[in-house]
Amino acid sequence: MTKEILIQTQKGEKLVAIIEKGRVEDFHIEVDRYQSLLGNIYKGKVESIVPSINAAFVNIGQQRNGFLYLTDAVNPLIEDEISPPKGILRKIFGGKQEPPPAKKTARNNNRRNKKEENQIHLKVGQEILVQVVKDPFGEKGARLTTHLTLPGRFVVYMPCDKQHGISKKIEKSDERLRLREVIKGFTFAKAGGFIIRTVALKQGKREIVRDAKFLYSMWLKIYKKSEKESAPALIYEEGELTWKMVRDYLTDKVDKLIIDSQEDYLKIRKFVQTLIGKEMVNKIHCYKGDIPLFDAKHVSKELQTVYDTNVYTKCGAYIVIEPTEGLIVVDVNSGKFKAKASPGDAAFMVNMRVVPEIARQLRLRDLGGIIVIDFIDMVKDEHKRKVIASLKKELSKDYAKTEVNRISPLGLVEMTRARTGKTVESLSFGKCPFCGGRGRVKVC
Repeated sequence: MTKEILIQTQKGEKLVAIIEKGRVEDFHIEVDRYQSLLGNIYKGKVESIVPSINAAFVNIGQQRNGFLYLTDAVNPLIEDEISPPKGILRKIFGGKQEPPPAKKTARNNNRRNKKEENQIHLKVGQEILVQVVKDPFGEKGARLTTHLTLPGRFVVYMPCDKQHGISKKIEKSDERLRLREVIKGFTFAKAGGFIIRTVALKQGKREIVRDAKFLYSMWLKIYKKSEKESAPALIYEEGELTWKMVRDYLTDKVDKLIIDSQEDYLKIRKFVQTLIGKEMVNKIHCYKGDIPLFDAKHVSKELQTVYDTNVYTKCGAYIVIEPTEGLIVVDVNSGKFKAKASPGDAAFMVNMRVVPEIARQLRLRDLGGIIVIDFIDMVKDEHKRKVIASLKKELSKDYAKTEVNRISPLGLVEMTRARTGKTVESLSFGKCPFCGGRGRVKVC
């Protein structure tokens, strides 16, 4: 199976397409006019606390204050027996105030008591260290948390968490045991916890330790900078799209990474050679053709479906995707699909054929929030179970977290997909000045 990463840079934007078997399976876009805050760490100041919604509004230097649930402002330490690392929590939650030290509790203690024991009592004017977990959306400010995480290629470092873990997607017991032994070698980190990512499967100890040391050294720089800056201030910026794609997608399964910018090509090679390994450098190529990279690879035409309301499949069936302010609606239609089968079996066949395309379009468009899929009505429970199983399997390829409910009596499937930023469409299009975004023009 061939897999390529294509990166096309043009005036004001950068486009990334993940190609598998000659087909676009994932798509990302970054535009100069909109800079994502996702993953950034800020030293903010608490502007107000609203008990009715159990949240605080934090000034991080943006147009709108960030939104911090008080449940996301608790003592990050998980193990009750471990005391907070000296200085770290004080810096995160500002001032001389420190959270009360965690105490040993009996096993039968109520969870609510534990939560209250570790609760951080924020005050207006207090300076805290926060991270953006969701970009501003509409009239809402950025969603914040005090549970800081620094993702690397093979591991994720959590500066204020003593818990270590391994990705649930790594299922083999012998491999999990091996990786636990690797974690025990992270003695260089005086505080914090690590999570081994799925991509670390079958990776050598040297590569994993190198990645963990890089993240820990990054945290030390962040911590030192946070001591010097006054709120509101940007302490750490997550990085541009190219860096994220290399970090998350450049694996052994990728045959080539092709980029059309000589400057970015040299940067990627240097980064890969330093932090990933020399064996990956040979997979990076610089495109110097006269026509745009996406046109040369026949990607541009396929990406047009990202902006279409109706998406057609090879079997003749099609889906209609309509984003609204509150949710995303996906309607399945049989279209020109033909089969020598009963109406019930034909409906099942259409639903099964469009499931991969539904999951693919959610990835390509980066749609999130509540999603309602209107499948063609099926009578047999067995057919319903198979459609849901197929949908979950296709969604498992997605980096975003998803949750799928069973088919309702009306043939609807309610699901959620984690939304962290703007959709691809909203980055490329604005409201029509004639119809005001309604999609219709009044006939005089």
